[in-house]
Amino acid sequence: MTELLIKRLGLHGDGIAEGPVYVPRVLPGETVEGRIDGQMLHDVKVLRPSDRRVSAPCPHYKSCGGCQLQHADDAFVADWKVDVVRQALSSHNLETVFREIETSPPKSRRRAGFAARRTKKGAMVGFHGRASDTIIPVERCEILDPGVLQGARIAEELAIAGASRKTALAVSVTLGKSGLDVAASKGKPLDGPLRQRLAAICEAEVIARLSWDDEIVAVRTPPLYEFDRISVSPPPGAFLQATLHGEAALLSAVREITRGAGRIVDLFAGCGTFALPLARHSEVHAVEGDGDMIAALDAGWRHADGLKNVTTETRDLFRRPLVPMELTKVDAVVLDPPRAGAEAQVVELAKADVRRLAYVSCNPVTFARDAAVLCAAGYVLDWVQVVDQFRWSAHVELAASFTAAHMR
Repeated sequence: MTELLIKRLGLHGDGIAEGPVYVPRVLPGETVEGRIDGQMLHDVKVLRPSDRRVSAPCPHYKSCGGCQLQHADDAFVADWKVDVVRQALSSHNLETVFREIETSPPKSRRRAGFAARRTKKGAMVGFHGRASDTIIPVERCEILDPGVLQGARIAEELAIAGASRKTALAVSVTLGKSGLDVAASKGKPLDGPLRQRLAAICEAEVIARLSWDDEIVAVRTPPLYEFDRISVSPPPGAFLQATLHGEAALLSAVREITRGAGRIVDLFAGCGTFALPLARHSEVHAVEGDGDMIAALDAGWRHADGLKNVTTETRDLFRRPLVPMELTKVDAVVLDPPRAGAEAQVVELAKADVRRLAYVSCNPVTFARDAAVLCAAGYVLDWVQVVDQFRWSAHVELAASFTAAHMR
């Protein structure tokens, strides 16, 4: 056994000791011992714990791979997540004002992905263990809305009906206004008998919609989600913010940044998380690479009352970013890219004459990279609002305000 001192936490929430050696579920300043295998420490025992260590609220924490930081007190997690963003910016010699972090409450996550493996006597359902294909059955969960956790029973029935014995069925469950939206993948090919069994499960379990490998097989009622009281029915598997609290915090920041803008361009607009609420006071042009999502956004706008004009465009912003000429007469831009960031689009924005930018990010590293490009082009990073809607995980989200320096 080897004894180590934990110096800091890495981006994935693991402790890092000299070497480097990575140690899960530990805290800076703790002395631990264990068995080194490559760069990982296994069979970890904490010899001298940190005063920031607490008892994990979930009985499945040690085996489940969903959370990484339940062993740390809330103040430590909040400070660490803000510091992750601060350090990412510092690597590009950037500094800014950090607002107080917004953290979603326990049991508020509205979507989850279950793994379900068919067995001789039924099915095993749960979440994957840490860095493992092992399925950990979960009877309770401290992060999921209880309505989402009901999806475990549905996943079991789906696995019995149509999972392969060789591959675990992946079941995505999202809680919306009209009930659960369920999408399964990696199952058996659809045929007539399987369709009938799935339709029966949908009806018996009061599922709003059931999809199988991207094909809708049953709809009891259209799944609805509200963005500031504007109803939208997204396609199966569409991106949605993880919690209503987190969505509201990000929207509040974006509204503040874009306040007073007559015309806004929303890039990577999804189903309208920001575009539709912003249309209460501004004209919006929404751009998104997924045609089904942009169609859902457009339908939501057409069925809503009291919104200003919203135009839509299906466009791959990684290959065909908007160029400066397309951004003339635009008062503000909203960016909400995936984890890869918006490198190509930011290069064009850096050359454009847009007064205000609201950048929503789920990856501090790519955000900092893009922020450096904008700041080098004359934008000022006014402030950052960190939003923790993936409580007890290493995932960090944020909203940031940029202003063109010559317009401050």
